[in-house]
Amino acid sequence: MKILIATGIYPPDIGGPAQYARGVEEAWRKEGHEVKVLAFRFERTLPTVIRHFYYFLRVLFSLPGTDFVFSPDTFSAALPTLLACKLLGKELIIRTGGDFLWEQYVERTGELVLLKDFYTTRLEKLNSKEQTIFKLLRFLFRHGDATIFSTKWQKDIFEKPYGLDVRKCVIVENYYAPREHLICTDILEDNSTDKVFVGGTRELKWKNMSRVKEAFALAKQKGLPVSLRWETGSRGQFLLDIEASYAVIIASLGDISPNTILEAIQFNKPFILTRETGLYDKLKDVGLFVDPEDVHDIAAKIEWLADGKNYEEQCKKVAAFMFTHSYEQIGDEILVVYRDIRRS
Repeated sequence: MKILIATGIYPPDIGGPAQYARGVEEAWRKEGHEVKVLAFRFERTLPTVIRHFYYFLRVLFSLPGTDFVFSPDTFSAALPTLLACKLLGKELIIRTGGDFLWEQYVERTGELVLLKDFYTTRLEKLNSKEQTIFKLLRFLFRHGDATIFSTKWQKDIFEKPYGLDVRKCVIVENYYAPREHLICTDILEDNSTDKVFVGGTRELKWKNMSRVKEAFALAKQKGLPVSLRWETGSRGQFLLDIEASYAVIIASLGDISPNTILEAIQFNKPFILTRETGLYDKLKDVGLFVDPEDVHDIAAKIEWLADGKNYEEQCKKVAAFMFTHSYEQIGDEILVVYRDIRRS
């Protein structure tokens, strides 16, 4: 089978869609499929409309002989790809990651609106650019051949505002890696004077950084030896940061299935995660969950986890969570979606 992966980012780019694209590419190649990846390169230097048109041409000329196109993208790459696929009669399977429109709105306005509330309270406040993005995304979801969500939580949020055809929506869980470490080793000793929590994110408003920083300040006022590391470098360095950390914290206004938490589990690290996530049902007995709008709740969870006895208890819970979901499994599930499209 010949498969085209259309993605805005690809390693060495950092980000979930980049890792996902490479993961399914490698899985499909191992199974003997011919896979071509089209990622943004020169396009990044171009203005928006020209960038999309240039990418549309690249996809168009890559489609002959292709069985189907997979795009782990919901705007930059998927939209021009959809038009090219419609012209040449090729099936397009889209995989959603975050929520581009909501992220854009929060960054522009500074309003810390939860993802679950955004579509019921803010659509009338969109500016002209955001209204255009919303209409284009509705077009994409309605005309793509299938849309893959990593969690039911996100699908339920998107269903009404985007007018989703639920018959074309499929849940394929995110990548859960095999364990790098099965026990905590020397972490309490190494972090006895400074318990480093890794957040690993860019300075984006929807990441709720101001409240998280305030929560750490409250914890430090009580004399707790805790610190927060936000900066991200290369992916390799980020994984080393997680491995050397005391714990991982993500208290954003909404996170579908955050890779940082799944990587924390891979390294057997306790974690604090926002309740506004599609991972809550799966991980509610594994990690600590916080209300992202409540600074005192975040601070209380930091304080609780800073206690050595509590920390060891959380280590055991994480170690007991043995679920894995490989890219080979993900690739096979996507191929099932394609075969279902062909049969319908």
